[in-house]
Amino acid sequence: MTTPAGVSHISSRDNPLLKDLRKLAQDPGAYRKLGRIWLEGDHLCRAALARGVRPAIAVFSASFWQSVPAEWANAAIKTVVVDDDLLRTASGLESPAPMGFVLDLPSRPALLSSAPSVVLDRLQDAGNAGSILRSAAAFGFTQVIALKGTAALWAPKVLRAGMGAHFGLRLIEGVEADALDELKVPLVATSSHRGEWLHQARLPSPCAWLMGHEGQGVSPALEARATHHIRIAQPGGEESLNVAAAAAICLHASGAAGLAQAGS
Repeated sequence: MTTPAGVSHISSRDNPLLKDLRKLAQDPGAYRKLGRIWLEGDHLCRAALARGVRPAIAVFSASFWQSVPAEWANAAIKTVVVDDDLLRTASGLESPAPMGFVLDLPSRPALLSSAPSVVLDRLQDAGNAGSILRSAAAFGFTQVIALKGTAALWAPKVLRAGMGAHFGLRLIEGVEADALDELKVPLVATSSHRGEWLHQARLPSPCAWLMGHEGQGVSPALEARATHHIRIAQPGGEESLNVAAAAAICLHASGAAGLAQAGS
């Protein structure tokens, strides 16, 4: 199929855009250096469009371009068609997707002092970070604050685990704990050994939940800032929960409590 006028065709491995896509797919921090985000696959692309995001570049494999739906063909400011074998080199997936979007990296938004928030304290695992973003969006927490040392929020694995949640959240990353001084909502710390039981606590709403490092938990300095300390009952006897699982339980309980208070 001949590439129409106005649509670029990439057939060289050394193309600058293709080089950037490979970096973005393979290096979790590359988006910070390049100022771009690579969304691979139709699910993330649809999620971005649903939130009103217009891609800078839409990228399609040559074979997919032959039958690409109009909604994809006209989605971006610029459209690029890449030879199939070359596009596979820019994939971070086991089964490479035939399309993706390049977005300009959003500027870091200002912290909203009264927004229901989740604070990530040095989380290392990209899957955990993305899962917590997904839970935050699902349960009404509109702002996520990632302290320095936390996994890069726009990295490919975090994007995939977030399943599109990124585009419904205010994401503030790479800040020091002092940035939390701006928050006017109560800080709620999770713990495996102290505090009120979640199922018995009267949770403040709105609030900011503190979710800590997978092995060390919330840092002592950050825990000292908390006005509430919460632990989850585990009748099965396990010592602790995965941080993403704990976050989902706490954020659901907190969101439900907020709804109940609003309706009373």
